[in-house]
Amino acid sequence: MYSSSPFKGEGFYTTLCGRLNMRRVDNYLRLNGKYLEEARFLLEKGDYVQASEKFWGAAAEIVKAVAARRGMDIKSHREFFEFVAKLKDELNDSELPRLFSLASALHQNFYEDWLPPETVRDHGKAVEELVKRLTVK
Repeated sequence: MYSSSPFKGEGFYTTLCGRLNMRRVDNYLRLNGKYLEEARFLLEKGDYVQASEKFWGAAAEIVKAVAARRGMDIKSHREFFEFVAKLKDELNDSELPRLFSLASALHQNFYEDWLPPETVRDHGKAVEELVKRLTVK
């Protein structure tokens, strides 16, 4: 007798989805580390515009990793901010939205080049703090 599913049982599908999610999580975490490393290097070089975008990328990737662990996929800036607001409540960490907003300002700086170097450094520290707070979540 034939089944409507080519797989035996629903467990296979659940396991497959879980593995795909973990691959996404691992990829987001890998990119997070890569972007943080590049941001630090660019900051030392004095390339504040490029460092800004790498810090933003690191922030975005850590938030995406946390979302992917929960089976969620973030596809827009609005979804980033909504998810961070949920994390604030869930983790009882009122600093998360502020830290993420500073990362977003760095993203804007990539296009506008309006932040002074000291502000880029300070906002970069905020991204480092955001990553630290979300790494094990």
